[in-house]
Amino acid sequence: QVQLVESGGGLVQAGGSLRLSCAASGRIFSYYAMGWFRQAPGKEREFVAAIAWSGTTTYYADSVKGRFTISRDNAKNTVYLQMNRLKAEDTAVYYCAADRASVYVMGSRSEHDYWGQGTQVSVSS
Repeated sequence: QVQLVESGGGLVQAGGSLRLSCAASGRIFSYYAMGWFRQAPGKEREFVAAIAWSGTTTYYADSVKGRFTISRDNAKNTVYLQMNRLKAEDTAVYYCAADRASVYVMGSRSEHDYWGQGTQVSVSS
């Protein structure tokens, strides 16, 4: 069993930065790919970024490529999402997820093994 807890959300002006964290419990964290997803009001949840269990492979949605960076620290059982040059359209609830599939599979489907409860990110224009 893996439990995920996100933190780091908040209100920021357009052009600013935030770093989200997702702390995982359970010794099997190291064997799971981790991903970030987001859901804006009135929209479906969408993929943002994913990272392989080794940390060597990452995958991003086109909308965040070049602005967001996903990373992980397996010793701390934590995955991060550094968000730079934020835009108003990045406003959403951000969720982390864990999956035994590859990062590319994480980016292509909405069902995953474990989910966090979400953290709100609001970007003012």
